[in-house]
Amino acid sequence: MAKQRFRDVKQGKQQEKVPKKVKSPSTEDPYASVGLKIKAFLTDAFMLVMPIMYVVFYLVMDGREGFAEDMLMGWVYILIPLILVQTIFMTLTGQTPGYRAYNITLIDENTKEKPSLFVILFRNLSAILSLFTLIGWALMFFRKDNKTLHDLLSATAVVNKK
Repeated sequence: MAKQRFRDVKQGKQQEKVPKKVKSPSTEDPYASVGLKIKAFLTDAFMLVMPIMYVVFYLVMDGREGFAEDMLMGWVYILIPLILVQTIFMTLTGQTPGYRAYNITLIDENTKEKPSLFVILFRNLSAILSLFTLIGWALMFFRKDNKTLHDLLSATAVVNKK
């Protein structure tokens, strides 16, 4: 093939050969981004955790002083209802209020459908466990699929809803 001269290409005598970019089909990442997951977590914290904390602080433990005296029991009183409420939300719709606000949902990695009640309950219990280690939550910053430890243990994934 002869070398193309700039003058000929400029005057339109020869077509400039530009390599075509090949698009692979369906390269869209279905996994929810770290930003969306953090925003959903913060939304759930204010919509679910704060009302539970208020009830525990002021109705169950008679104020901050009572909570400070028996903090371990206070956190148990907060976390058990939180796990139950999140499990109910995720069992019914696959979403918590935060997930719904940012259009993400929880799926079973094997079936690509909404997980069963026991898988969701196990995931929520292991989420509390990974919260105490902090390594479990930090995994999503280092993995391409943005999965946390409790997602890996329960074989679930948080994905963008279609």
